[in-house]
Order: sequence, then structure tokens, then C-alpha cells
Amino acid sequence: MTIGPVAETRVWIVAGLTDLRRGFTGLSALVQTALEQNPFSGHVFVFRGRRGDLVKLLWWDGDGLCLLAKRLERGRFVWPQAESGTVALTRAQLSMLLEGIDWRRPERTWVPRYAV
Repeated sequence: MTIGPVAETRVWIVAGLTDLRRGFTGLSALVQTALEQNPFSGHVFVFRGRRGDLVKLLWWDGDGLCLLAKRLERGRFVWPQAESGTVALTRAQLSMLLEGIDWRRPERTWVPRYAV
């Protein structure tokens, strides 16, 4: 058993800034009203605070809501310029975001040239 979303789970960045004093109820209400999404859909919703060094993730795992938080010791999370709405991410992009990497333009360090 692993803790985390399944492969089919969509990841949504909530554009703009969010008051991260909100908890389960406040963030799920924001998903329902402002985004017009179902917080119990199994999708992951990612929120960023004003300073940019803290994010919260809201996710329904089938049994209950999970609220995860991460604060970067240095740097800021890369966020879209949009003031409202959502941006879809892949699971790989979410991993990069949580590591503080610019998920918008990842560069490969090596490209295979030959199959044999």
C-alpha cells in the first residue's frame, strides 16, 4: 500500500494567491464555489500563499480529505501568472513543483541517440 494519488488523478494548481490559514473546510469550499469543482473527486488541488514559499494540497483519498503542506527553506514555488482559475499539471510536474523546480520548462540533461 502506498500513500498518494493513483495514476488517473488530475492535479490542479489554483491560480492566484490563497489565504493559507484556511483548513479542510475553507479550502474545500473554495474548490466548490470559486473553481466549481468537486473536492471529493479524487483530484489534487494545490494552493499557494502570499509569500510563495508555502503550498497546501487538498486531496480526497476515498476515505477522507487529506491536507498536506510544504514550506521551502529557500526560494519560492513557481506559480502561473493567471489571477484566477486552474492550471492542470502532470504528476511529474507536481513533483518538480514540490522540489522548487520550474515545472513549466524542464530541460533534459541527456537525450538518447541510438537504440542499439
